Amino acid sequence: MPSYKLTYFNGRGRAEISRLIFAAAGQKYEDIRIEREQWPALKPKTPLGQMPVLEVDGVELPQSAAIARFLAKQFHLAGKDNLEQAEVDAVIDTISDINTAWPASSSDEALKKKFLTEDLAKHLQNLETLGKLYGKGGHFFVGNQLTWADLRFYTFGQTCIEAAPDCLNNFPWLKQNRAEVEKQPKIAEYLKNRPKTSF
Repeated sequence: MPSYKLTYFNGRGRAEISRLIFAAAGQKYEDIRIEREQWPALKPKTPLGQMPVLEVDGVELPQSAAIARFLAKQFHLAGKDNLEQAEVDAVIDTISDINTAWPASSSDEALKKKFLTEDLAKHLQNLETLGKLYGKGGHFFVGNQLTWADLRFYTFGQTCIEAAPDCLNNFPWLKQNRAEVEKQPKIAEYLKNRPKTSF
């Protein structure tokens, strides 16, 4: 059995999807949480000068999406066959589209407000459409079973709700999807016990 070590800041951020995959799989791993003041000394020792980094039996893997995709395949949360894996990837890529469009770092408050009040709903509609298209009538995004697409939307949905609390009100499928993820016993246990952090 491989040994896993995940290194990231002491927050949810880009590592939380991988932590949720570990939780869903019931897989033990070393959760290394770095404080901001430790980062300058650690940065040059990482493969790309960024985090998260996953170490698997001594091999270091950067890039949060690559880490999550690897773990999802490792623990059978990536889809049952190539077509389901492509459907999962379509959901993941749609979430990435929203992240790319989101002007979070902009100082233009009008631009941010327009995104949250107008543009975000169009993107969420795309996710609702995919859930109904690939979910086979169930509450999970692909194949009526939990995949990392559901876990990715769970973390992303939290970001959306924190920015715009009512954003999911018109998307009952997406709301139900997040509720179903929270009901998974191993996920519920993780969420109850995870460290309270500022991000």
